[in-house]
Amino acid sequence: MLLTGTGAAGGGMLQIVIVWGIFLVVIYFIMLRPQKKEQKRVSAMLASLEVGDVVVTTSGFYGVLIDITDEDVIVEFGSNRNCRIPMKKAAIQEVEKQN
Repeated sequence: MLLTGTGAAGGGMLQIVIVWGIFLVVIYFIMLRPQKKEQKRVSAMLASLEVGDVVVTTSGFYGVLIDITDEDVIVEFGSNRNCRIPMKKAAIQEVEKQN
């Protein structure tokens, strides 16, 4: 019986596929899964917004929510009652619930 190199080449190809598969699984657990968890956390935080909550914007400003729509909010900054600014919900970084 004559042996050819196809058996060894097929085994090598299988090892490459296994290594790439393991690599992709590791990438998923290191990079993609935590990102999806963070997106879910932010979505839940934005969905639970209520009028009167104290928020911190991505710019670092503290304010109180005055009005909420589907995509926007109106935030009152400082003690000056005339300083009300509309902004996107995505600009809210943290929420402190009212007591």
